[in-house]
Amino acid sequence: MTPTSPSTVPAPAQVGPPPPFDPECAVALAPLAEVFAKPLTADAIPALRQHPLTPRPTDEDLRRGGAFAVEERSVPGPEGAPEVSLLICRPTAATGPTPAIYFTHGGGMIVGDNRSGVLGMVEHAEALGMAVVSVDYRLAPETPHPGPVEDCYAGLVWTAAQAGELGIDPARIVVAGGSAGGGLAAALALMARDRGGPVLAGQLLLCPMLDDRNDSVSAHQMAGLGVWDRTANDTGWTALLGADRGGPDVSPYAAPARATDLSGLPPAFLDVGSAETFRDEDVAYATRIWQAGGRAELHVWPGGFHGFDGFAPDATISREARSARRDWLRRLLAG
Repeated sequence: MTPTSPSTVPAPAQVGPPPPFDPECAVALAPLAEVFAKPLTADAIPALRQHPLTPRPTDEDLRRGGAFAVEERSVPGPEGAPEVSLLICRPTAATGPTPAIYFTHGGGMIVGDNRSGVLGMVEHAEALGMAVVSVDYRLAPETPHPGPVEDCYAGLVWTAAQAGELGIDPARIVVAGGSAGGGLAAALALMARDRGGPVLAGQLLLCPMLDDRNDSVSAHQMAGLGVWDRTANDTGWTALLGADRGGPDVSPYAAPARATDLSGLPPAFLDVGSAETFRDEDVAYATRIWQAGGRAELHVWPGGFHGFDGFAPDATISREARSARRDWLRRLLAG
């Protein structure tokens, strides 16, 4: 099946105007307008990789003044595939096994590495006495599905198996990710359940990219607006899935919104902005976890655009979002 392009898929009925951006976030979004003025199509991927929107943290940044020991390790990848590189940040003051965040970075499946976005996880880990393990999975389109998620799963299995050496409590591993990484984290929770893999303590899903069909009301509302609009979303999903994107046979390990059974999953935290493409698919995912009898905490931040807390870190809703995530982690680990 050849997927229908975003421009030719009919919009859902009764799509209203886009929700307004939070005023503080809108100020931070304005300087990015030139970057996102041109649609993100496949031919723009190489340039995006050469000029990332956020700087990569150094080892010194990640050490947090000596709070963490930082190393990179190459570990076995999926069968027949290259090794996977893991960035490992372990708290130096730990006196026993610590909880851990297993982090899958964002980037629409097409950009980024295991340092992308990890500093925010390290900040949570420092406050809560956790370790962080961040995986460097292969990117699309050079590596389509299932390569990226299988890389992430291989790294997760290794981390759980080597928990004793790493000083990690294997019963308190939380998968976490933002955007494409949020989708990968959700997929890891499904894979671990279905394969009898590591028993996860929770899943922290930040504005997760879950649904390749790209046809929600929010996707139509926010077309051409903010960060990661409907065209960019089509580019990312098509890079990952090719002609299968939007078709009937997409795996839930590629697009977790396709899962028909959301029972038996670890507790989930989902948050998303009200003014972004992923709003409705994320709300629907949380709703379906509840309908399956599971635990989920959902936050929809009014006026937040995609990744608002990274681009507007001092905005009130950004500070509240970070606080809500940390509070959830604290409660999860205390339980």
